[in-house]
Amino acid sequence: MTVTYPRKLTSSFGSFSARDVLKMVVQDRELHLLTLNRYRYSEQRSCKDLTDVIEQLNGKCPELIRDLSHHISDESRHAMWLTDLLVDLGAEVNNPPGASYIDEFERLLDREHLNTEENLDEGIISTLAAINVTEKRGCEYFSAHIYALKQAPQTEENIRIRETIEQILPEEAGHVRWGNRWLAKLADRSPEHRQKVEQAKRKYAAIEQASFESGMDITLGAELRRVEKLVDIASTLPLWQRPGYLMERLPQTLLAPDLQQTRLMAVQRVMERDPKALMERFVPMFLSSLTRNFQSATK
Repeated sequence: MTVTYPRKLTSSFGSFSARDVLKMVVQDRELHLLTLNRYRYSEQRSCKDLTDVIEQLNGKCPELIRDLSHHISDESRHAMWLTDLLVDLGAEVNNPPGASYIDEFERLLDREHLNTEENLDEGIISTLAAINVTEKRGCEYFSAHIYALKQAPQTEENIRIRETIEQILPEEAGHVRWGNRWLAKLADRSPEHRQKVEQAKRKYAAIEQASFESGMDITLGAELRRVEKLVDIASTLPLWQRPGYLMERLPQTLLAPDLQQTRLMAVQRVMERDPKALMERFVPMFLSSLTRNFQSATK
């Protein structure tokens, strides 16, 4: 069975690994705290999403319900640790502003229902594949965050943040191993099951990558790159499902109201902190992106 891993962030400026991103994050306290709050929100939100899965199962597959209950307990504890950390540091514990990785992931989902025996196996495979790929991204970024903090000045605050993430990472890695085991067990049931597992892994890897990049790439042309990712997702679907999937999601992908809001917030943040940087670095960044996209379109 193939193993899928999160890919690097790709933008008009090139590719960036998790370590590249976190190295920049830990150097800016405001951005660092915003990132930690996004972690907190994701852990908190996953409790709700996993609870929804248990309610949809409605007693079917008790072994999976038990495992999901333990998973919720872990995620709740992670949210608690991160909330305590942020409150102690005097940081916000609000709903993170701007583009949401979780909301974009859910928008791109083509949900499988778990309420009938006919589609129960397919729904479980999809659910586990979706959980598995997001947990892998979490492990990648927690690991990179710890590495970045070890290279950063060893202040009391940085040490406290690192120790908190070090508590979370082993349990998140355990969730990845758990998902791998479940998917392997389902794939072993029959050649048809194996095919469904492989297809689900490709599909949710494409959805996760698109969701991840949607919150990180705000330069001009990001809307078109989102459309490219949408096509990548559709290509993992059966031929007869592709047109409907694309047409349902294409308008919001092109308009991207969350992207416009994030761009505005970024400009406001730079303007408040360093108006000179807005003209010297931020505006040229957008103009450079526009030039690249124009050149690509005319080739």
